[in-house]
Amino acid sequence: MMQEQYSPQSVEAKWQARWRAQKAFDVGSRGDGPKYYVLEMFPYPSGNIHMGHVRNYSIGDVVARCKRMHGFNVLHPMGWDAFGLPAENAAIQRRTHPAKWTYSNIANMRAQLQRLGYSYDWSREIATCRPEYYRFEQVFFLRLLEKGLVYRKKAPQNWCPACHTVLANEQVVDGLCWRCDSRVEQKDLTQWFLRITAYGDELLNDLALLEGGWPDRVITMQRNWIGKSTGASVTFGLEKSIAGVSGIEVFTTRPDTLFGVTFMTLAPEHPLVEDIIVGYDKTGEVRTFVERICAMDRLERQTDTLEKEGVFTGGYVVHPFSGMRVPLWLGNFVLADYGTGAVMGVPAHDQRDFDFARKYGLPVRVVICPEGESLDPDDMDGAFTGDGRMVNSGPFDGMGNVPGKEAVVEALEKAGRGKAAIQFRLRDWNISRQRYWGAPIPVVYCEKCGMVPEKEENLPVILPLDVKTRDDGRSPLPETASFVNCLCPRCGKPARRETDTMDTFVESSWYFARYTDARRTDAPFSADALKYWLPVDQYIGGVEHAILHLLYARFFTKVLRDLGFFPLDIAEPFAHLLTQGMVLKDGCKMSKSRGNAVDPTAMMDKYGADTVRLFCLFAAPPERDFDWSDSGIEGASRFLGRVWRLFFEEKDRLLPLKACGAASADACSADARELRRKEHLSVKKAGEDMARFQFNTAIAAVMELVNAMYLAREKLGRSEAERRVFSSTMATALTLLLPVAPHICEELWERLGHAQPLADEPWPQWDPAATARAMLTVALQVNGKLRGTVEAPADVDRAAIEAAALNDPAVLRHTAGMIVRRVVVVPGKLVNIVASQA
Repeated sequence: MMQEQYSPQSVEAKWQARWRAQKAFDVGSRGDGPKYYVLEMFPYPSGNIHMGHVRNYSIGDVVARCKRMHGFNVLHPMGWDAFGLPAENAAIQRRTHPAKWTYSNIANMRAQLQRLGYSYDWSREIATCRPEYYRFEQVFFLRLLEKGLVYRKKAPQNWCPACHTVLANEQVVDGLCWRCDSRVEQKDLTQWFLRITAYGDELLNDLALLEGGWPDRVITMQRNWIGKSTGASVTFGLEKSIAGVSGIEVFTTRPDTLFGVTFMTLAPEHPLVEDIIVGYDKTGEVRTFVERICAMDRLERQTDTLEKEGVFTGGYVVHPFSGMRVPLWLGNFVLADYGTGAVMGVPAHDQRDFDFARKYGLPVRVVICPEGESLDPDDMDGAFTGDGRMVNSGPFDGMGNVPGKEAVVEALEKAGRGKAAIQFRLRDWNISRQRYWGAPIPVVYCEKCGMVPEKEENLPVILPLDVKTRDDGRSPLPETASFVNCLCPRCGKPARRETDTMDTFVESSWYFARYTDARRTDAPFSADALKYWLPVDQYIGGVEHAILHLLYARFFTKVLRDLGFFPLDIAEPFAHLLTQGMVLKDGCKMSKSRGNAVDPTAMMDKYGADTVRLFCLFAAPPERDFDWSDSGIEGASRFLGRVWRLFFEEKDRLLPLKACGAASADACSADARELRRKEHLSVKKAGEDMARFQFNTAIAAVMELVNAMYLAREKLGRSEAERRVFSSTMATALTLLLPVAPHICEELWERLGHAQPLADEPWPQWDPAATARAMLTVALQVNGKLRGTVEAPADVDRAAIEAAALNDPAVLRHTAGMIVRRVVVVPGKLVNIVASQA
């Protein structure tokens, strides 16, 4: 029998064209069923999609298609994270304009995604480099400025010399730039900051809302990055008053060790250093130390492996309780912008302080001892950091150190020398970038008025496209007169625009909300749209964004709520998070530089999109890495070929039934009943696994069902009833496979005789009665040896199966002349007769 040849490219082109023409996946703001918002992290338009994209977006598409089949009104959008360093650097390398490069890449990547058959609502597509998008980002900036949640200050910054821009702390990985791996330097610059620390408590506390929905390791990473510490703020009075400053404040998590302070360490950059060293005979030595340490990498100064160095300043502070003189030292491990820039030294109970004290001959004073023991500071070879009782601590002697913490804080507050305090590791977010390709910051600088926000009615401040980028990456904006020169919005006199642009992570911190109302022009989104669609029900992306994008998006959700843009009841942007594993080749991450990248387009040209999707989903559970395998994708291709071949070889047998469309009465033979049973078991298995995002085992269930159909076709007759069972099973296989391989399934569904698309079909419902075997084969054993079998109804009771076994001819033959001592029944499997000689 002639079989039609499977040509995936022509089948896929047909259905993609139809989906585009019919706008098949555009979604309204309301639907008949409950809403479901599934979103994958949007890509940089870098030129071409890679296999990591394919895996990420294939996972999201399966989720979206399955949810539609379960009756949900599904929002599944796509857009482009189009501003920032990646696009600008790539354009400079290719000697083209970032805008031209970006929009060309968007067109190319959009075509690739459409070729993969993803069910996106393209009517909501966004690109963050478009003025209609960043206009509202500039509105947010102005409202944040008005509320004091954005500010400008001069401070040491992380500077990437290769990218010619500052980086936020979160964008420095092991001292290197997150984009180019260049060693990050420190530079004093005046920059714009978002006051994310104002939301430190809420960002930390609301992680509890994400438990069970986010991976534990991501929650832990965020909790550690926010780094809340509870303790006390303590003021040590200056022995020598300085220009109205009477004391130095320190933060400590161990107020119980306050009486163990033997020195204080200041950051070399501390603003009081010059005043403290006035008149000291070693002022030159101190200044040399300051210059040397300030030239060091700030990140290196925070590492555990740093060799601790210090120098005495000649100054002293006074202990808040004992009145003792405490020497002031400078230390290379203390930074001015971390905490107060001053740390109290308690060498007996802090290992870093212990090492510093031993190195410079500073005293060690024990103030906490283990219960029932004493410590001699001269004999200690390390700090004691455990719990115990307080000693040498004045009125607190004998108290346990844990309750002692609270008691010391109370005493400090009563004396007016300290208070309970909280400190965060989290730092405010530096959003200034000294690059061209980004959203302009909407402020101007006027000689008369100073810094002036642009008026909202003048937004957007448009990034000029008629500029030439520099080969070294430096921004051309400061020398672009048409952009820089403007009029002050307040007094109307000549002024200069801010030439820093915003960090690209600002754009990606609210894009998920824009999708809910993407074509709106008078506002970034409507309250109704946000209330209906948010939070995102399922977010999918790489774990590398755990403390960058994901933290910033959480912050923006909370701050936009407080600014009145978001509904009050939206606390978190993403209810559930799936962090997919990487696609490897030969055990390494795919990359062009390693020469191990696999081109998705080449794979689609050879095998078709459905095969590429199928392999990426079948190779491993989504949260795990998997190694690309040429034999694996060949196997995926063979499987789809088997489905196609089975359909056409049995075309004359097939009827236009739907999934699970055969009645129990149609399964009139044992072989038909067994196939129908397999069909319903497959629906149960695939449905449960799809719901758990275990797509690989769901696909395996469909593969087993197809195998069962190949076996059954040789056994089933051509009666109407048996044709119905076979046709129902074929419809079920196509329906279960649709979310994974939509093109081939839609094509065969249509050829099966259905007028409506398979995507409009509901997920099949399995019948528990169909999964039970009508008759079971029970093994019969005598003294553990198989002596025969007996057929019994699946619901047979124990007494009946025992009686059947004892009366079976084979059993009677092997127990002749023996006494039956015991009968062991394993329901549905075996009966073992234990007998012995009389």
